Amino acid sequence: MTNRMELSGSVVKPPIRSQSPSGIEHCRFWLEHRSTVLEADLPRQVYCRMPVVVSGQRSKTLTQNLVQGSNIKVGGFVAYQTGRNGVGKLVLHADNITQI
Repeated sequence: MTNRMELSGSVVKPPIRSQSPSGIEHCRFWLEHRSTVLEADLPRQVYCRMPVVVSGQRSKTLTQNLVQGSNIKVGGFVAYQTGRNGVGKLVLHADNITQI
């Protein structure tokens, strides 16, 4: 099975940097994507807003120039997370970020 996703868009909230109790660096931000795709041979406007997390040693280097409004392409895997409020969401765990 494969779990790989690439999504381009804009950073819509300032990145939040933190460190876990075990010392692992994390950077979290929201990515907003808008585009037009063909579905059933008809153009369709698509939109999504997705949380992204970057963890580990590469977190600082991948996100050092990231600010609200940055246009980027993100690659990684998708995982389901349940928040403290009990609401679940898909999160893109990035291992590659490219400025566009």
